[in-house]
Amino acid sequence: MTKGERGSIVAEIVQEPLINKARKSRLRTAIAEDRVGTTQLESVPEPKYWHLKTVLSEALDSEFAVGEILPNERDLAARFGVARATLRQALEQLELEGRLQRRRGVGTTVAPPRMGVAVGSAQGSWPGAAGDAWQPADSELAPAPADVARALDVDPAEPVHVVRRTRVSHGQPVAAELLYVPAVSVPDLSAIDAPAGPARARAVLRELGRLDLEGQDRAVELGSARADDAKALDRLPGAPVLVVTTRFLADGRTAALSMATYRADTCRLTFGDQGAVEIHHGPEQRAS
Repeated sequence: MTKGERGSIVAEIVQEPLINKARKSRLRTAIAEDRVGTTQLESVPEPKYWHLKTVLSEALDSEFAVGEILPNERDLAARFGVARATLRQALEQLELEGRLQRRRGVGTTVAPPRMGVAVGSAQGSWPGAAGDAWQPADSELAPAPADVARALDVDPAEPVHVVRRTRVSHGQPVAAELLYVPAVSVPDLSAIDAPAGPARARAVLRELGRLDLEGQDRAVELGSARADDAKALDRLPGAPVLVVTTRFLADGRTAALSMATYRADTCRLTFGDQGAVEIHHGPEQRAS
């Protein structure tokens, strides 16, 4: 056996244990990482802002009255020993849950319990029908947004009637609506009788009500208030809102489409004829 062959055999003998050790080491590391990962998932602590939200909620129940203005963020952050970013997260969550209201030019106040707001009935009816709680504000001819135009099956450049309505409950604005009505749904509408304003809006609704309503469907989603909605609802832009989209069907097509924006901090939407079911999440006690 030559010297080179002996060196090659020695190298193989030396390398094999090293390779096996490396494989075993990687295996042990993988097992350990898996165990550590599992342990971490099982013991992830509650987010700091979530714990702060619970503490703030208890303080609202015991220390503050409905409508009372909270101290500013700097004082609250100092009191609870948290960063202002953490405090804002907790306040935003409480606002989303309806415990707080942020009012333009006032500050953050303790909110009253959410009020029930009925959204339609099982049978359904046209907007503007008897008993409708909405107040017409204005109407104009304008192209609809692209997604609305698709739902109405009209050309995006084709003007449609855009009716603006508002809804007030207990003396405060709770919802704003844009109702899109294509011209084909109100063919007998005369621009001479009611050229603009609430009268024009009522004329569009009156003509729309002449159609035989075949049905309607709704979708509800959580959103953020746009600038125009925030102004109408006396909210700050970006405040949480509930957007209810309703499609009205007649003559085998979408005859009108409503996009109603409700204040998420004060409204509890109810559906159907009774609307009597209430489900409370979290403490039922409210500051008084």
